[in-house]
Amino acid sequence: MPSPRTPLTNPRRPRRRTAAALAAAALALTACSANAGPDQAGLEYNAGPFSSTTFDTCIQPGNREYHGPGDEAYLYPAGQRTFEFSGAEAAEMGASTVVSEDDLELTVTGLVTFSLNIDCDQLREFHERLGLKYTAYEDGGWVDLLRDYIGQPLNRALDDATKEYAWRDLYTSAEAKAEWEQKVGDLTAAYIDEQGGGEFFCSPVYTGGEDACGTPQLTIQQPTPPEEVRNALTLAQEAVEMTTAQEQENERVDKELEAIEALVEVLGPDGYILYQALKDGKVDFLPIPYGSGVNVNPSPRGGN
Repeated sequence: MPSPRTPLTNPRRPRRRTAAALAAAALALTACSANAGPDQAGLEYNAGPFSSTTFDTCIQPGNREYHGPGDEAYLYPAGQRTFEFSGAEAAEMGASTVVSEDDLELTVTGLVTFSLNIDCDQLREFHERLGLKYTAYEDGGWVDLLRDYIGQPLNRALDDATKEYAWRDLYTSAEAKAEWEQKVGDLTAAYIDEQGGGEFFCSPVYTGGEDACGTPQLTIQQPTPPEEVRNALTLAQEAVEMTTAQEQENERVDKELEAIEALVEVLGPDGYILYQALKDGKVDFLPIPYGSGVNVNPSPRGGN
């Protein structure tokens, strides 16, 4: 028998430690991570099999967050982004059609440059109010959301601003176009905030931390009237240029006539004719010093 002072070892104890180690290793293997790239930001939600879905943390650009099995992570575009409306194949939306003050349809193309507000509270509100509905953390859902929350406010701003200008002013006047573009930009920013119900779309240079995130930047091309109107405008401009050229030619002829009248008054009609013939090189002449003798030999006529 073993001595009473000799401690007895429990053969099951090492087995319990091994089981605990295996469980920890299994948990480590099943843990997940969300890795946000430099141009991404995201959110992580606790949503394990035995818990309700609750917000956990935000994921800043370039950071990685680990979470348990069943938890959910959502990544959104961060940094400067664009929304193109042009009808090009890669554009997010087609060109806009608006009506001028004098009831002519104009086509407008351009670009909205912005950044998503990645302030944690704002990003969470954006995700829970809009992002989930559109699955905007996926490429297709992101574009669908932009069409509704940037594209629609933009179209509304273009409509409202263009009604205040005649089409010819917008098409031909740089000053009117610049004023109109500023007005469209101000209205677009206001309508985007109104549509989204929050400060979600910011200045393209916004990096977080400031009280106000600024407004998206709008760049729009010159409004374009229909092709037949542009052609008519070109013809009208050509007619104006031809009329101007004719007026200039008439003015030149009038001045030339005035000069002729002055010469006739001084030289007389015959003198002017001789002057003009000499000027045009139609009469040969040889200067003779005053007082010199001149012999003129007439050309013989006939054969004698």
